[in-house]
Amino acid sequence: MTDTPLPAELLLDRDASDDLRRDLVSALEGLGVHTARVRRAVDHRGAADIPWIMLASLPLQAFLSGLGAEAVKDSYAALKDVVRRSARAADSTAAASAPRPLVLQDRRTGLRVVLEPGLPGEAYDQLLGLDLARFGEGPLHYDREQGRWRSELDEAAG
Repeated sequence: MTDTPLPAELLLDRDASDDLRRDLVSALEGLGVHTARVRRAVDHRGAADIPWIMLASLPLQAFLSGLGAEAVKDSYAALKDVVRRSARAADSTAAASAPRPLVLQDRRTGLRVVLEPGLPGEAYDQLLGLDLARFGEGPLHYDREQGRWRSELDEAAG
């Protein structure tokens, strides 16, 4: 990653456990991210909001660019594990609702990348080389059928 830690803020759903919070902060720190502030969300989300379990706001392109470095492979694996476990934790607290993802949000542009439970390895591999400047609107989701990251809002506007 970089010599200077990337600053991040972490917003957790009220259902996210303290263990999950600690594991996510630890995984992010291993990837060169300094979590400056961790807060719990209030229940005032709009209908258009993504029902996430955790939202990390950080300099996203710099973060993704640094994930490909050999030195951070174990920490990257830890982050993917936290994403999988966050989905299971969300399932256990809200049996009737769909699993909730971890969302990465670019601090400058507000663009969001949705890390849904059960993403294939190729989704994470593509994410490392993704040029976020190609997207004007978000959120970005991995389309399993097309095998690529996409923004439906960008496609609808184009």
